[in-house]
Amino acid sequence: MVYNYIFILILGWKVLAHPFYISLTDIRYNKTEKSIEIAQKIFWDDLEVGLSRTFDTKVDFINPNSPSRLEDMIKKYLLTHNQITINGKRVKLDYLGYEIEEDAAWFYLEGKEVEIPMTVEINNSLLVKEFAEQQNLINFYIDRKPKSLILYKDRTSGLLKF
Repeated sequence: MVYNYIFILILGWKVLAHPFYISLTDIRYNKTEKSIEIAQKIFWDDLEVGLSRTFDTKVDFINPNSPSRLEDMIKKYLLTHNQITINGKRVKLDYLGYEIEEDAAWFYLEGKEVEIPMTVEINNSLLVKEFAEQQNLINFYIDRKPKSLILYKDRTSGLLKF
């Protein structure tokens, strides 16, 4: 929760300075289910640009011509630009859906059959092709103790050790 406040504070400051491009990814390890639960907050207008360029088509996030086509594009884009390896084993991610929240949207992914993380390699290249200034803030939680990374164009992956 603290990281969400930091995210909002950064957003408020950057809006005054110049255009900014940022996403927030919270990853939580669920010991009971042996899974990771991922929530990504992305500005939907920036994602429209990424989807439009990736799929060579005009994208209207709020009023899509075909909601199922939009959902397919989002799924492919997110699964392509998010890879997670835990304890040396690549985690298969499943796309669950999204919900719009004003000028951003929350996207949900899940990885199952995950052992307790000792090392976590995260590759997040969301929107770095489209925006040179794009920053992707990652918070990985085991219990309530997060470890964080900031990934960007020249550094799209990072390693966390627990």
